[in-house]
Amino acid sequence: MKEHKPKKVFVEGAITPAFIADSIAKHQSKTDIGAHDIFLGQVRADEIDGKKVSAIEYSSYNEMADEVFYQIRENTFEKFELSCMHIYHSLGKVNAGEISLFVFVSSSHRQQAFDACRYIVERIKKDAPVWGKEIFEDETHQWKVNS
Repeated sequence: MKEHKPKKVFVEGAITPAFIADSIAKHQSKTDIGAHDIFLGQVRADEIDGKKVSAIEYSSYNEMADEVFYQIRENTFEKFELSCMHIYHSLGKVNAGEISLFVFVSSSHRQQAFDACRYIVERIKKDAPVWGKEIFEDETHQWKVNS
């Protein structure tokens, strides 16, 4: 099995549309790719106990998270026939409506891309030591509970 070098996953603040578009554009020259699948996690303006979420502040135990994300990448490459994979997760404050998670996979055929993208997102939610503090419009906050 080929090992892949660790990649930088964390970005400070929201993941911008320009960053996403640039990532997609960089793959036009890779003509062996027949399919891409993308997951974009966006901060919702949920209403909780009568208060609206205005942002989420993400934090992580970075050293452990880097290892977990590396393992997710390696496991995904073992399990699926992918040409490439990119995972980016926000740290710091991300406002409602902004993107906090960007998963981008490419493969020769669509089914591998679909399955791999779902697998990655579920593994991140289950295993990655990343936490979100919901910040409400009144500036109070609470730790987010993943469902």
